Amino acid sequence: MQDADMPLGRDTAYPDHYDAALLCPISRSESRHGLGLGEVLPFSGADTWHAWELTWLAPGGVPRVATAEITVPADSPRLVESKSLKLYLNAFSMSEFQSGDAVESRIARDLTDCLGAPVTVRVSMPPAGGQVPVDRLPGACIDDTVADCGLWEVEPKLLRADPDMQVDETLYSHLLRSLCPVTAQPDMGSVLIRYRGPRIDRAGLLRYIVSFRRHQDFHEACVERMFVDIMARCAPVALSVQAFYTRRGGIDINPFRSNDGSHAMNLRLWRQ
Repeated sequence: MQDADMPLGRDTAYPDHYDAALLCPISRSESRHGLGLGEVLPFSGADTWHAWELTWLAPGGVPRVATAEITVPADSPRLVESKSLKLYLNAFSMSEFQSGDAVESRIARDLTDCLGAPVTVRVSMPPAGGQVPVDRLPGACIDDTVADCGLWEVEPKLLRADPDMQVDETLYSHLLRSLCPVTAQPDMGSVLIRYRGPRIDRAGLLRYIVSFRRHQDFHEACVERMFVDIMARCAPVALSVQAFYTRRGGIDINPFRSNDGSHAMNLRLWRQ
């Protein structure tokens, strides 16, 4: 995937003054068409970004530092290209804003206009005398499951479930790796799967997750592919899939897709 207007894969300048035009939207329709998805989606959810290196100038030129939590609804027609978001947020660094609230409102407005759906933003100043806690995923880790992992492109046929054994369980793996569709740089992360229905074979699920290792796609599309494949192959009654990708350029992304009305878990994991 290449696009002349996309900063990914190209040498770019790093502006240090605010400019909303730095944001680069990408249509979700192309990847969803490849999954057989139309306008009516089989899931709801959101993409939550954490920006850890936000800074701007207060009146008088005193720098301020903060983090930002950005939530993009899964039904937005467009997503934001990650490098463009990095460039956009970095460009606040030498621009003056009255307050963190002003920065928060400006980011929310610009992303809402860019992506075609309401985007929520929360800017947080440094905590007084505290730290952001590192969390652990709930459920059972499948990473030590005995499995023969030798397929390096996504293979849904690895997924299987036992219809005679109905369960309600949460599984996770830290072994998710995919590749950027533009630069082929690796994206590492953890994936959490909560479901109710036929018991999913853990060895097959682990092999399936590992099969993303050379798969080239955006973070959001990888999670949607997982959701679609698990639904098709394992037929759960309820399913939620959430990935927790590690930082790149000071930003991590955590896509969440679900068909049971549940909400994403807003966690910071050990690699984030």
